[in-house]
Amino acid sequence: MARPGRAEPDAFPIRLDGGAALRVAAAFVAALAVWFAFATPYEKTLAAAAQVAIRAFERPAATRLDAVGGEIRVDRSDFPPDSARPGLPAADLHFNFALLAALFALPPHPLRQANFGRFWLAAVLLWAVHVLALVFQVESVYATRLGPWSAEHYGAVARNFWAAGFHFYQILGRFAAPFVLWWGVGRVGQKPAGK
Repeated sequence: MARPGRAEPDAFPIRLDGGAALRVAAAFVAALAVWFAFATPYEKTLAAAAQVAIRAFERPAATRLDAVGGEIRVDRSDFPPDSARPGLPAADLHFNFALLAALFALPPHPLRQANFGRFWLAAVLLWAVHVLALVFQVESVYATRLGPWSAEHYGAVARNFWAAGFHFYQILGRFAAPFVLWWGVGRVGQKPAGK
């Protein structure tokens, strides 16, 4: 038990009241507007960064990723010209930006410089998570959805690694990432509620 006048080290620094609910709702709506407005250029940055990451380990470098019409198109220079090119839904990767913004709106003064700066740091880290998730998704397609080509180029361990990583993000990671970033970055330096 903590001494009187001292906050416990793990005290939750946010008051969950009507004001917090209004801030969260307003931030969520504003973040959705930003998300819709900037989804296309954001997806282009994800595709470009994931392409660089994937090609860094390919011999020869063959992957090309393009953000087109709300999806990431996967192409390889060694695909037959008449074969279909997989299209991956891009919004599934990054819709959680709105959740991150809503979480950072919980403090009584979310637009204070320190909180606002921490939000943008968390947003950059979330971008890195999105790039990594896209790498896993593309590699999962390569490892599991291209029939004999997949079996020839990916062993059982690699198939399970890439598919499990992608499914982890789809099932848990895309929802957990904003909370983890908010908890790890957003709470730094905050005083407990009522102090």
